Amino acid sequence: MSKKILVVEDTEDNRQILRDLLGMAGYDLIEAHDGAQGVAKASEHKPDLILMDIQMPVMDGYEATRRIKADPALNAIPVIAVTSYALSGDEAKTRAAGCDDYIAKPYSPRQMLAKVREILG
Repeated sequence: MSKKILVVEDTEDNRQILRDLLGMAGYDLIEAHDGAQGVAKASEHKPDLILMDIQMPVMDGYEATRRIKADPALNAIPVIAVTSYALSGDEAKTRAAGCDDYIAKPYSPRQMLAKVREILG
């Protein structure tokens, strides 16, 4: 059974890149277009991994991650922040919100796949 990855990303092009990359690697993808939808889909699908954009409408990735990590049924799911926030201190902010790891955009497909495989085994 393949692993489920929830992609929480408001930009269609970015979702398409991840859909192609991770789909070809054999992962099942669930998609959410904003943080609120991401929290709902995490609760509904209980994915094996969440790739979380930070800057999104409705609810940003910081708040969505805090809500996921506050839920005892979801808090063990690893969350990787995937964000264009790449200034000094931005990684620390994502980790303070509960993210388990951090990938700055733009990322190489090889880097993304290696990180996903590292976490999912």
